[in-house]
Amino acid sequence: MDEAEKEKLRILLGYWIEHNREHGEEFKEWAEKSRDLGEAMVCEDLLDAVQHMDKANEFLLRALRRLRG
Repeated sequence: MDEAEKEKLRILLGYWIEHNREHGEEFKEWAEKSRDLGEAMVCEDLLDAVQHMDKANEFLLRALRRLRG
């Protein structure tokens, strides 16, 4: 991988991490709304999605750190 590709990947990883964080916050908001609507199982599913998104971000962040050296 040449330096230009590495730089592009660094940028993409940063973007993906932030994008996932934003989605995770949105999922949390909708989890609360679904709970308020009496949809407890939907709320649980959304909160599970948040946990998986956070886990994905751990891997993306680790990849970014490794790429940076």
